[in-house]
Amino acid sequence: MDTDTESEAMYIVIGGGGQVGYYLAKELIKQGHDVVLLDKDARRVKQLKEELGPSVVIRGDACEVRNLEEIGCGNAKMVIAVTGDDEDNLVICQIAKKHFNVPRTIARVNNPLNVRLFKKLDIDMTVSPTNAILSMIETQIPHYSLIHLAELHRAGLGLVEVVVPSESAISGRTIRSLDLPITVNLALIIRGDEKITPQGDTVIQSDDHIFALATNEGEAALRAIILGEEDSEEPDDTEGE
Repeated sequence: MDTDTESEAMYIVIGGGGQVGYYLAKELIKQGHDVVLLDKDARRVKQLKEELGPSVVIRGDACEVRNLEEIGCGNAKMVIAVTGDDEDNLVICQIAKKHFNVPRTIARVNNPLNVRLFKKLDIDMTVSPTNAILSMIETQIPHYSLIHLAELHRAGLGLVEVVVPSESAISGRTIRSLDLPITVNLALIIRGDEKITPQGDTVIQSDDHIFALATNEGEAALRAIILGEEDSEEPDDTEGE
């Protein structure tokens, strides 16, 4: 009976409030788990508090022992690190494991080359979005301008591919300058035989195959920005929004 109760409801700490962290927290709360999500960005924290509730979302760096201590990380059954930075995810999981004796740690690994290192350093489970997408597209998928590859029904997310047209106005621009909405999470770029993990300073080129996780609204925004279905001029104040 105690075992059933414990397996049904756990205290879970999530480091990173991006799209992955948000949907993960939302789903875990639905399943009845006690979840606390940490993120450093004040604006993002405000958005997440409105969506998930003020008791769920805390502003703070999950890499800092003090912040994890304040939220009672020592009582957590699981710590999940899903920031966009592999080093941060590794640090979060190692602190959880070595300092707080958390029994299970899961880390997002953005660069597939780091998977082996994470496993060597005793992270219980690694999740590589790039490897996951690559395995899905190994089957020959016809290349249309926008392909709906998979529907993640419960999370409200779709996996889409966008091929950057040769005449696209975004060719030569960095990902950061595109000012993509938070409902879009770029996961992989395939450029010829090269597999690229997108970063803010990654420069988009014509004929790039861009793979992203996005909501319906995010998918429409991605289509508009990359395929030029709205004004493709650079926004006047990229930092304002």
